Amino acid sequence: MSMHVPVSITFLGMTRSPYVEAQIQRWVKKLEKSYDRIQRCSAWIELPHHRGEKSFHVRVEVAVPGETLVSRDNSHGNVYAALSGAFRAARRQVQDHVRIQRGD
Repeated sequence: MSMHVPVSITFLGMTRSPYVEAQIQRWVKKLEKSYDRIQRCSAWIELPHHRGEKSFHVRVEVAVPGETLVSRDNSHGNVYAALSGAFRAARRQVQDHVRIQRGD
């Protein structure tokens, strides 16, 4: 049984990308497999304008009953690598949350 988690995607300092949005949707589906009670997911992708530095910053928030789990800000020169790092961190937090809820 798969419910559709509402996803909010914010691009800061860069143009919206349907490819990045599709990748985020794929990551959210993976999160749903870890825990079926996710209420919503928000992702921020920022490309700060620093001289000589092109590094994407990604932050992910996952709302679960009674709590909001926030991934650490993940930075990388490749937007997909930054997304991967942030969503892997979010997935670990969701899995830890599930273990705590079960009393493991």
